Amino acid sequence: MTRRLILMRHAKSSWANPGQPDHARPLNGRGRDSAVALGDWLRGRGYLPEQALVSSARRTRDTFAGLALPVTPVLDDGLYHAGSLRMLATLRAARGQTVLMIGHNPGIAEFAEVIVQAPPGHGRFADYPTGATLVADFPISAWDQIRPGMASAVDFIIPRELRR
Repeated sequence: MTRRLILMRHAKSSWANPGQPDHARPLNGRGRDSAVALGDWLRGRGYLPEQALVSSARRTRDTFAGLALPVTPVLDDGLYHAGSLRMLATLRAARGQTVLMIGHNPGIAEFAEVIVQAPPGHGRFADYPTGATLVADFPISAWDQIRPGMASAVDFIIPRELRR
């Protein structure tokens, strides 16, 4: 059996209000457009999660809302600026066959690198820009079986590649 992870960094956020707490920063216009495009891409490729684990920060919640996926997100304070170990622990408790996780850099880039056997052949994988999305398959029957380096990269996209 296989489990699938869709690992997404939040879309581009706004810095319009410099005094605003980091946790409360929303998406900017480009970020909102990117979230919609990423949702279209996920649906078009058939990458539909049964569970969504989303950092509680506003920009990750806004990204998830823009995806317009038919799943209720689990908002997780622990994913806010989480490192790869925290992300791994969170994923080990997941329940869906296909799970979407939305988080932040630098942790999400580190986690993506740690979980795959080999990185996808994409020049932006290492820095994982805003909106970057990895689709990875694990040869497991339950999420608590995941270990670093066992996932196969299936797909990787950045929002700039989706602009019309």
